[in-house]
Amino acid sequence: MQQAVSNVEKNAFRSNPNESWPFTVRQATPAIGAYVSDIDLRKPLDEPTYLALRRALIRYKVLFFRDQDITPAQHVALGQRFGKLEVHPVFAHHPDHPELVVFDKSDQKRGRENIFHSDVSWREVPSMGSILRCVECPSTGGDTIWVNMALAYENLPDEAKARLEGLFAVHDIMPLFGAALSPEQRVTVRAQNPPVTHPVVRTHPESGEKLLFVNEAFTTHFANYTEIAGYRFGFDLKLAEMDLLQYLFRQAAAPEYQVRLQWEPNTIAFWDNRAAQHYAVQDYYPAVRRMMRATVIGDRPV
Repeated sequence: MQQAVSNVEKNAFRSNPNESWPFTVRQATPAIGAYVSDIDLRKPLDEPTYLALRRALIRYKVLFFRDQDITPAQHVALGQRFGKLEVHPVFAHHPDHPELVVFDKSDQKRGRENIFHSDVSWREVPSMGSILRCVECPSTGGDTIWVNMALAYENLPDEAKARLEGLFAVHDIMPLFGAALSPEQRVTVRAQNPPVTHPVVRTHPESGEKLLFVNEAFTTHFANYTEIAGYRFGFDLKLAEMDLLQYLFRQAAAPEYQVRLQWEPNTIAFWDNRAAQHYAVQDYYPAVRRMMRATVIGDRPV
């Protein structure tokens, strides 16, 4: 299992734009994403290939691999090469591998992930990355969109960046997942997953990039808006807070920051949850869409 990343390794992960990769890389859009080929993810990654993939992930934010017919055990092993894997408290799991979330959508169960989000930002220690594999997908529809949140922050006006200095936001599992749970499950999930507070702008621990770290699925409100903004009168202050949060949410919707993947069976997407948000397009109902995801535990946002 991958150990803690040293300062020397962090510097090595800052990708040289002229780097020669041990696999083929084709950039997907100017903002985010790359297709990686000439690599077999069924095989354990040797150290040079692992480090190169990690550098590519940090640089491109999401990597796409076609024709990777891996088993669930190989999927878990691939994720564990990058760190410890989480077990999700709500989603269904693979019967033999609890680290694998199973998304099984059909005419019996409609998808609900069509909202821009960063996986498990409601954890005190959110994820480093997610590895999603298509098992079965419709011939058309069911795409996924990813967004470069470093670029989203970089392009904010200076006055907006100034308003975000020192600002923290609350992330909560319950607004999105609570409705799907029984009353008893809600009590258990809430007890195990209380709301958490993260900086609105976090620093990527490996690249040093500033990242906009609020998302529409899990961020409920600012934790210290009154202290930062100062007080006028009640409803005015609350409306100003809501306006700012909605403004930040809307940054993920800019096409200039995005890449869109059309899935095929045995396609894998590996994305950096610290630096990217994603949106699963729900336009394929009632077709079948089956996916499996491993999520690598990350670090506390700072």
